[in-house]
Amino acid sequence: MLSIITFIGFTLLVAGVAWYATKGTDESSADGFYLGGRSLGAVTIAGSLLLTNLSAEQIVGLNGQAFSEGILVMAWETLAAISMVITAVWLLPKYMNKGITTIPEFIQERFDENTKAILSVLFLIAFGIVLLPTILYAGSKAFITMFELPELLGISETTSYWICVWSIGSIGIVYAIFGGLKAVAVSDLINAIGLLIGGLLIPIFGLALVGDGSLVDGLSTLWTENQDKFDVIGDTTSSIPFGTVFTGMMIAQMYYWGTNQAILQRVFGAKSLAEGQKGMMLAAFVKFLIPVIVVLPGIIAWHLFGSELNDADAAYPELVRRVLPASLLGFFAAVLFGAVLSSFNSLLNSSATLFGFDLYKKFFNHGASEHKAVKAGKFFGFGLALVSMSIAPFIRYAPDGLFSYIQQALGSLSVPILAVVAIGILTKKVPAIGAKIVLIGGVLMYLVSLLYLGPKMIGSALAEAEANGITDAGQLAIIEAEAYPHFLHIMGILFVINVVIMLIIGAIKPKTEIYVPQTTEVIDTTPWKYAWIAGALVTALVLSTYIIF
Repeated sequence: MLSIITFIGFTLLVAGVAWYATKGTDESSADGFYLGGRSLGAVTIAGSLLLTNLSAEQIVGLNGQAFSEGILVMAWETLAAISMVITAVWLLPKYMNKGITTIPEFIQERFDENTKAILSVLFLIAFGIVLLPTILYAGSKAFITMFELPELLGISETTSYWICVWSIGSIGIVYAIFGGLKAVAVSDLINAIGLLIGGLLIPIFGLALVGDGSLVDGLSTLWTENQDKFDVIGDTTSSIPFGTVFTGMMIAQMYYWGTNQAILQRVFGAKSLAEGQKGMMLAAFVKFLIPVIVVLPGIIAWHLFGSELNDADAAYPELVRRVLPASLLGFFAAVLFGAVLSSFNSLLNSSATLFGFDLYKKFFNHGASEHKAVKAGKFFGFGLALVSMSIAPFIRYAPDGLFSYIQQALGSLSVPILAVVAIGILTKKVPAIGAKIVLIGGVLMYLVSLLYLGPKMIGSALAEAEANGITDAGQLAIIEAEAYPHFLHIMGILFVINVVIMLIIGAIKPKTEIYVPQTTEVIDTTPWKYAWIAGALVTALVLSTYIIF
């Protein structure tokens, strides 16, 4: 009962603060609803960036992979810090100098309106089919495991998923559709602080349990008895072979932090370019420390009850349930609930932005006022939420775990989108037709690789191994891994192919009107003078982790 009371109390506190903070913002205008009136400061931006990214699917999914494989999965977090630095010092000045609201808006300015429409549709597909459902599923899994809901409510596990998904989704709709970006960002900041505190408590209590009350002894025991879990170099059969760090891993990171509308919308709401850069650098520094929350608990869970769990994605919520006292369990559940809502809200708000700002006026109502476009975006966001809530419960049947599912599914979109944005920035003569071919063809090439070529070649290799009498599980795993390139390598290969296609088209049929970037006066676009120094320090910290481990 105490855990439920603290859960409800903290959740209502966050909602009240968010409502109070947004009372003066005009949510009927585009800047007000989509960008929080361009009034966000560095700390609010950093908190919102972290919580938009650090949600249940990240915490549950990565700790699940750490439970199975160890510390090598920290690459998803530490290398993200480098891509955030690159975004802050190179991409943000180019974006914010134009005063844009969306990434597709930048693409329209560089290429044309139809290219922007294709990009907007791809973003909406990624949000509705991949990201929103996985956020709802991961949050539901955490609550079902922590509170043992099937036993508590006397219902089946399947019914528990449907109840949790639709409860979280319904509350998220209220925040995102009726509150706008500022409500999301303010609640994000509060929940980010709570999540960092609660997230640090889990490894602390976990290590104390391992070390019979001593954190030092717990860490020493964890290190000495689980050496295989502290190898940062992934082998051929791991989810992150070391070579992928230099290919598709950085493609995925740059797409997420450098071109993803849901992430960059927080920074576009900054009161100035300098505040946006400070916010992203602060978030990058914290991101470097995040493996303590999203990787270490998974290894602790393996040490404590590795053989008991059949489902790696249940490792983190099971650890939380076992190590936290009832009062803190309610508090942590509340901030985790806030993290789930944050990511869900952020994507819904961005979806409403993309539809209302980029698609509604072009395809549905050419003469629509700003107020009508915002209203249309809200209606679309509501519909997309219902679709994602209907898909989410079925993700529990994904074969390779939650986090792997997310990354593989997003690869189809991240590769062509990053290629188009990069070429759009680096060249002036590549025409719109090149971008359109890559946006459509790039998605198709990746899907053919993922759904046809990969399974076909792996199946043939395993069939040949079986015919040769090979039955050893280790040998079969190596044969499977070497039969077809890892999906992250495929991302790297396809990125190069997409870039080359655009450059060839640009050479054969160059753009007749040379692109000249426009500068905005909406905000102060003076860069932060310490951006490069801060970026160098964060990068050095990230590289040091690979030297240590």
